[in-house]
Amino acid sequence: MDGNFQETVLNLVKQIPAGKVTTYGEIARRITGSVRAARAVAQAVARNPYPIAIPCHRVVRSDGDVGGYSLGVEKKIKLLRAEGIEIGGRKVLNLKHFKIKIN
Repeated sequence: MDGNFQETVLNLVKQIPAGKVTTYGEIARRITGSVRAARAVAQAVARNPYPIAIPCHRVVRSDGDVGGYSLGVEKKIKLLRAEGIEIGGRKVLNLKHFKIKIN
């Protein structure tokens, strides 16, 4: 994976406000024009050296599943709930309400 790609991904992740989420596919679409790079986005997010400062916990799967997190899935769920995101099991409830589109 190209370092510029990861830097671009993390810069977009920084734009996600507290209380909102976006998807790996949405970030891929913003960068490449297609959601097909969603796995590459997930890999870039997983390599985030500052997981709290760069809020990668706000990136979830397109089906609402919270996905993975370098500090553990339970920590990711705890952080999302603290920001007011409704979670049921491992899924964001009412994803359309909490999801934003990255500009």
